[in-house]
Amino acid sequence: MGLPHGHAHGTVTQRLIGDHLVSGRMMPGEEIALRVDQTLTQDATGTLVMQELEALALDRVRTQVSVQYVDHNILQADERNAEDHEFLRSAARRFGLWFSKPGNGVSHPTHMQHFGAPGRTLAGSDSHTCAGGSLGMLAIGTGGLEVALAMAGRPLHLTMPKIWGIRLTGELPPWVSAKDVILELLRRHGVQGGVHRVLEYHGPGLASLTAMDRHVIANMGAELGATTTVFPSDDAVRRFLEGVGRGEDFVPITADEDASYDLDEEIDLSSLEPLIARPTSPGNVVPVREAAGEPIGQAVIGSSANPGFRDFAVPAAMVAGRQTAPGVSLDINPTSREILQDLTRSGATFDLIAAGGRIHQSGCLGCIGMGQAPAAGRNSLRTFPRNFPGRSGTEDDAVWLCSPETAAASALTGVITDPRDWADRLSASPPTPYAPEPPSVNAAMLEPPLPPDEARRVRLRRGPNISALPDLDPLPDTLEGPVLLKAGDDVSTDEISPAGAKALPYRSNIPKLAEFTLTRLDPDYPRRAASVRDDTGHLIVAGENYGQGSSREHAAITPRYLGLRAVIAKSYARIHWQNLANFGVLALEFDDPGDYERVEAGDRLRLSGLHEALARPDDPTLRVRNTTRDEEYPLRHRLSPRQCEAVLAGGIIAALAR
Repeated sequence: MGLPHGHAHGTVTQRLIGDHLVSGRMMPGEEIALRVDQTLTQDATGTLVMQELEALALDRVRTQVSVQYVDHNILQADERNAEDHEFLRSAARRFGLWFSKPGNGVSHPTHMQHFGAPGRTLAGSDSHTCAGGSLGMLAIGTGGLEVALAMAGRPLHLTMPKIWGIRLTGELPPWVSAKDVILELLRRHGVQGGVHRVLEYHGPGLASLTAMDRHVIANMGAELGATTTVFPSDDAVRRFLEGVGRGEDFVPITADEDASYDLDEEIDLSSLEPLIARPTSPGNVVPVREAAGEPIGQAVIGSSANPGFRDFAVPAAMVAGRQTAPGVSLDINPTSREILQDLTRSGATFDLIAAGGRIHQSGCLGCIGMGQAPAAGRNSLRTFPRNFPGRSGTEDDAVWLCSPETAAASALTGVITDPRDWADRLSASPPTPYAPEPPSVNAAMLEPPLPPDEARRVRLRRGPNISALPDLDPLPDTLEGPVLLKAGDDVSTDEISPAGAKALPYRSNIPKLAEFTLTRLDPDYPRRAASVRDDTGHLIVAGENYGQGSSREHAAITPRYLGLRAVIAKSYARIHWQNLANFGVLALEFDDPGDYERVEAGDRLRLSGLHEALARPDDPTLRVRNTTRDEEYPLRHRLSPRQCEAVLAGGIIAALAR
């Protein structure tokens, strides 16, 4: 199914979508459905996914490959995380998934090494699943329920995005790396720049970027709000797959010579300089030299946003024979066991430890606030993808996002430092570390699926911290209730359902996790919501890009559990908007964004005739009455008929049961 003249054609994205299209037209803005080849779940989202598979009465997953990773909640301060891991292992064995044990590595680079393959689709219950685009895959982060449905053999529904062609020219200068490429895009466009877009990279500049460099760039497309990121499958991908012993999985996939894109952009790699995102947004990017001299207390290297051997070996070479500055903690969070093995084989682990580095286990850890929380108010430099307020586990945090080179130079000087200036002072040459050949490939902590007969005999091991999925009632025809919260722009899912070592262990205990809901914006929200839950329920009003960031569906489930029936916003982030519909929360938008100013927290709003309004496929408009101010405002929704049916039923599981 082609696009009309004047739209994108001949792109890698179109080829990938066209090869998997089950229904819909490849017209930007229309709902399409895609066949899913592979799925990825992790432990912060996976427990709910496994409970959803139970609710769907699935016998065995129907994808080519499904993998359950344990990489988020691996800090075991008490029994709860370990109990969740036991549940996840039993569910992987029961339903026919691979199981990646705690400490094996972050899901995205581990999946890339062991399972990623050009031409495949990957749906993951983690927003950084888009990192798989580095191998010429169509890899999309989405809510857990969508992944559960994909495992059950159902297609993945999404809004057809515009294809944004980003042409790369030139080569990166010394002391500038892949992290600076994606920070440059965030500097230009901010956290809403990629909404309803696929970023497709092309051009001669690709030749100098390895598959892992591309992973760094693809990973943080999520921070732009993009549907996903796509790179071609070329020689760099072939070399990567051959290096990890999977050369037979290589398939060349490149754009046509005359490919055209819906939008065009160019980045001259040779013109880039070291960049840094200030607290508290990945979009708040400035040159490192603009922030130079700010004292730091911590530098952390790791996460899915800096996943490759070179991202650790370069800092190791920089600190070799030197000492980190007094008062600075240099934390090394290896992305996978294989990288830690290769760093150790090459001697880089010794250099890091001798210089004062602290080595942590392989996993997400500090990125999700599971350990290494910084001191309040002290600057923490991290090579991570996100720096939303409090995500580090410290309420009053000051997290900056930068490249490994900038992190290492700053750890040595004690202040934010451009690595070029550090190198000039010491007459240091840019390191060119060579990874051991061949790179380590270790599948010892990957448990393969059980044969079907054996799998059917497995009983799920459910600890006391795992609650049942909440029972969600259908949407009433009339909603009338208070606006319990008026939120601003760019509210993240970290603010709706916090990460960190306090909340994360309750990921599978919805009633307990609900007590943390929106407390970063209003500490009293859970109590006030519970007080009207069984009476009227309540509404939330929000600004632009509501629900940016993580794919965690807890950010839809816990407010719904507390009685949230509708959100009225100026606009939404893609995954959270989908998650709201999946759990029966009505996501509406102001027809006139100016009406946002006319509603205050505490106002009572009335929406009536909802059943008829959501049954009109060609008319997405409705009106809300502010009974407190005696005013009416026009609204609209962007839900497909399929989503309208789900919202009316009280969520997708309820709709399927019906």
